[in-house]
Amino acid sequence: MLVKIYASAVQGISARLITIEVNASKGYAYHLVGLPDNAVKESQHRIVSALSNNELRWPGKKIVINMAPADVRKEGSAYDLPLAIGVLAASQQIVAENTDRFVIMGELSLDGSVKPVKGALPIAIDAQKAGFEYLILPVENAREAAVVKDIKVLGVSHITEVIDIFDKQVFPEPVSVDIEAEFAHAEDMLMPDFSEVKGQENVKRALEIAAAGGHNIILIGPPGAGKTMLAKRMPGILPPLSLDEALETTKIHSVAGKMGGNCSLVTHRPFRSPHHTISDVAMVGGGSYPQPGEISLAHNGVLFLDELPEFKRTVLEVMRQPLEDRMVTISRAKVTIEYPAALMLIASMNPCPCGFYNHPDKKCLCTPSMVQKYLSRISGPLLDRIDIHLEVVPVPFDRLAEKKSGETSAEIRKRVVEARKIQLARFQGAKGVYCNAQMSSRQLRKYCPLDESSLRLLKTAMERLGLSARAYDRIIKVSRTIADIETSENILTSHIAEAIQYRSLDREGWAG
Repeated sequence: MLVKIYASAVQGISARLITIEVNASKGYAYHLVGLPDNAVKESQHRIVSALSNNELRWPGKKIVINMAPADVRKEGSAYDLPLAIGVLAASQQIVAENTDRFVIMGELSLDGSVKPVKGALPIAIDAQKAGFEYLILPVENAREAAVVKDIKVLGVSHITEVIDIFDKQVFPEPVSVDIEAEFAHAEDMLMPDFSEVKGQENVKRALEIAAAGGHNIILIGPPGAGKTMLAKRMPGILPPLSLDEALETTKIHSVAGKMGGNCSLVTHRPFRSPHHTISDVAMVGGGSYPQPGEISLAHNGVLFLDELPEFKRTVLEVMRQPLEDRMVTISRAKVTIEYPAALMLIASMNPCPCGFYNHPDKKCLCTPSMVQKYLSRISGPLLDRIDIHLEVVPVPFDRLAEKKSGETSAEIRKRVVEARKIQLARFQGAKGVYCNAQMSSRQLRKYCPLDESSLRLLKTAMERLGLSARAYDRIIKVSRTIADIETSENILTSHIAEAIQYRSLDREGWAG
């Protein structure tokens, strides 16, 4: 008997429908074809044990299984459940009617329990587009998939529950998710707050500008000055995720297997802080079976690189193109996969090997050549993609001992959200541009005209401070964001003056 069961293959952050054709005929053999990997081939052993432990049997027939389309590689153990149902239906141990209404995915334990899988959200989106009525998934993945409307998601924990669906028409209650409640819950989550940071008002101001315009920022200062503490509070002042952003972010985390149990949506902006020993592939994504890297996991959020010069040079250099294009492209012989990477980069570093260059109290032990060698670990092309360079100085004791709290993250966030609204209105109709940091040269000329006094100030700064040519566009973009925060239609001289202060590493003679 020939039976067709429907499953799904995840490619990048999308999914593709897979038709599993199971034919049981006279003889005794087992053939699994259609480009399965080793994990799929090993499924027979898991299925045999799961069936025997639940008073079912592996049929004494010739079983041929084709996973179509045959030119798409099938990876992982998520095909255990649809393969098992296909074998039972083809051998007439269960009723095989209306299988075209279901997409089934799940990994089997030897006792028949169903384990969670990766990529539930892309699978649900593809199944809904293909017109399926039901999606059967492990119960741990059900809430994630239930975000998709117009498809009934059935969460199961054991193979017998799936058999009852086909044999006895006993359906578990479809899982439903209240998306508004999920976002409301995210708003109530406690996050590190800027009010806990003593002093550092100039750094808070720079971080507010970076959040408002989507600008990358690097903090340079001695150990203990508060660089990491400030960076970790950045997600608290970023605008809340929109539904589209939340879905795209959830897709990436789902494919990477980073969703927690019974989690439905990623409703807060990601904050990724990889260790400096990270490899190139772990940073940008890839591998034998391509997976998203830290750059993509930080999509719509923050990627924090602490002690930037300690990262391998190759890791930093492979970031250059994704930071510019906001997309990671992974090419293989038979497939090209794209992962989105629209993120804010926050980096921190010491100013020299000992960490005390320009320290107000402690003496630096490094020679000028040592300092320059240390700073040269970060290439010019990478610095070119960082809009704001800021020196962080230690907070004096009097400020640390103050009992008065600073401005809260919620107060700063209100200004950031208002500035983003101005930018969304400005770039309405411009595909892929949502904030000032993403402006092209043409848009820069259109939206950022400078008056004569601003041009003179910028020219003087570039000549006297030795600012590089690449700093020109960055200063104008940052000044446009400062103007948006102050709800100024035009860029004023004061905005240019403040933006110039945020280009420390572009100054000739900096650090000796």
